[in-house]
Amino acid sequence: MAIDLYINQRANSEKITTEGKSDVEKIVTHTYDYIIVGAGSAGCVLANRLTENPQTRVLLLEAGPRDRRLEIHIPAAFSQLFRTECDWAYQTEPQRQLGDRSVYWPRGKVLGGSSSLNASIYIRGHRWDYDFWQESGNSGWGFDDLLPYFKKADGLLNPTHRPYTNPLSDRLIAAARSTGLSYLDDLNTPEPEGVGYYQVTQKRGRRNSTAAAYLVPCRHRNNLAILTGARVTRLLWEGRRAVGVEFQHDSGSIENAKTRREVILCGGTVNSPQLLMLSGVGAGDRLQALGIPVVVDLPGVGRNLQDHLVAGVLSECTQRISLDRANTPLNLLKYFLFGRGPLTSNVAEAGGFIKTRPDLPRPDLQLHFAPAYFLNHGFTKPDGYGFTLGATPLRPQSRGYIDLHSPNPMDAPIIQPNYLSTEADWQVLRSGILRCRQILQAAAFDDARGAEFLPGINAKSDREIDEYIRDRTETLYHPVGTCKMGNDRAAVVNDRLQVLGTEGLRVVDASIMPTIASGNTNAPTIAIAEKAADTIVGDRK
Repeated sequence: MAIDLYINQRANSEKITTEGKSDVEKIVTHTYDYIIVGAGSAGCVLANRLTENPQTRVLLLEAGPRDRRLEIHIPAAFSQLFRTECDWAYQTEPQRQLGDRSVYWPRGKVLGGSSSLNASIYIRGHRWDYDFWQESGNSGWGFDDLLPYFKKADGLLNPTHRPYTNPLSDRLIAAARSTGLSYLDDLNTPEPEGVGYYQVTQKRGRRNSTAAAYLVPCRHRNNLAILTGARVTRLLWEGRRAVGVEFQHDSGSIENAKTRREVILCGGTVNSPQLLMLSGVGAGDRLQALGIPVVVDLPGVGRNLQDHLVAGVLSECTQRISLDRANTPLNLLKYFLFGRGPLTSNVAEAGGFIKTRPDLPRPDLQLHFAPAYFLNHGFTKPDGYGFTLGATPLRPQSRGYIDLHSPNPMDAPIIQPNYLSTEADWQVLRSGILRCRQILQAAAFDDARGAEFLPGINAKSDREIDEYIRDRTETLYHPVGTCKMGNDRAAVVNDRLQVLGTEGLRVVDASIMPTIASGNTNAPTIAIAEKAADTIVGDRK
C-alpha cells in the first residue's frame, strides 16, 4: 500500500486524536486552512512556505508514493524512473505531423513530482519571457518581479555545478565555440546567448528535488500533514466556493477533506485542468456532453497547451569515455562513498541558447548535449559508446489542449499537443538539426567521433531531415499553459492565480504560464510557487 503520513500530534494548539483511527482517518477528521493537491515542483514549495506560520494548517495530498526509490536520488539514473510507479506515463493522441505516432509523456507521480524525475537542469529563461507575460496584462509577472523569487528559491534548491563533467562535454564547448558561438560562464544571465555547462539542482552529488529541498526541512512541523497514495477525484463546492476535495486512497477508501480557506491545485499541466473539468469548471457545452454538472463555464481550461520538442544528432564515440557504460561497481562506490563520479552526472551536461538566423532579436533554439546515446527516452540502448546533441525550438507556435475522455477520474485525459502544426516550428527544428550536425563535425570531436548514428550522414535534403523529425522527435518534458494566466477569454486564472468565477480556489504550477518559458521549465515553476506563496499569505492579512 503506497501510503506515507507525516502528521503531528498537535496543530494550532488543538489535540489531534489518533487512538483507534487509521492514518487516513487522522487526516479527514480535521479542517485545514489550505489543501494543496499535488506534491510536485510547486506543491512542495507551498507546503513549506505556508506552514512557516505555525497558525496555518496545511494538508498536502500526493497521488504517488514517497520518494524512496534509489534511482530518484542518483542524478544519472533519472530515465530508469520512466514507466514506473513514480510516473503517470501519459501518451498523447496520435500526432499527424509525427507520422501518427503517440508520444510518451513522463510526468512525476511521487513526492517531488517531475522534479524527482527530470534531468535536474536549473534554467531561469530569458528576460523577455516574463516581460511578455506582464505586457500581456499580468501585473507583477515581469522579469524584475520574478527575479527575487528565483533567488529566494536558490537558497533551498542549491543550483550548482556538478562534481563530475564528462570530457566529451568539454569537447562540445570547444566545438561550439569553433563554429562562432560565444561561451557563457553562466547560462542563467537575464538574456542568455551562447553555450556553457548547465547548472543542476543537486546537493553533495544527490538530486535536490523539491521534496528534498522543501519538504524535508518542514515535514515535522505541527501544522503540516502529508498524505501519499491519495488521488484527488473532484473538488467539493458550496455554490462556487471550493470547500474541500474528494480523494481515493490506495487503501481503497474514498474520503473527503475540508478547508476553511482555499484549495490550491498543483497537479501540473495535465492534472490541474483535468481536475477542474472533472469538478465542473471548463467549457460548459463539453462538460454537459459528458454529464458533468457545470459550476463555472470557463472555456480556457485545458486549452493553450505548449511544449518543447527535441530532435538531434547522435554520433558513435570511438573512445570508451561516454556515460553509456557508467553503471559499474567502481562508479557506484564513488557515488555512495563520496557523492562523486559519473553517476552524479545529470546526463544533459552542456548546451546553450542560439539563434537559427542572425537577424533574430533573441535565441530561438536550445541545445542539450549528452555524453551518451539518448534515444527514445533512454529505453533504446544502442551497442557501444556514443554522444547526442539535441535541438529544441524555444518558443513553439503550435498549440494543443487537454480534455476528458470521460467523467471517470481514473481515466487518463486526452492529450493533444498538436506538435509541429505550424511551418515556423518546422523551420526552427530543421535548422537546429543542421546546426547540431555542424557542431559535432567540428575538429574538437575528431579524436572521439565515429559515424553519425542518427539521422545518418546521408540525410541531407529537407525531405530527408523532415522524415527523421517525424520518426524520432520526442517531448523535452516541458508541457505548460493549460490554466493560462490572463484577463482574456482564454484565461483560467488571474494574476493572483485565482480561478476565474470561483472562490477559494487557485492553480499554482506550470499550467498557468501564458506562454512557455524559453528553457527548462522546472526553475520557473518553482519561482511561480514562491511568488504565489507570498501572494496567498498577503491575501490572508
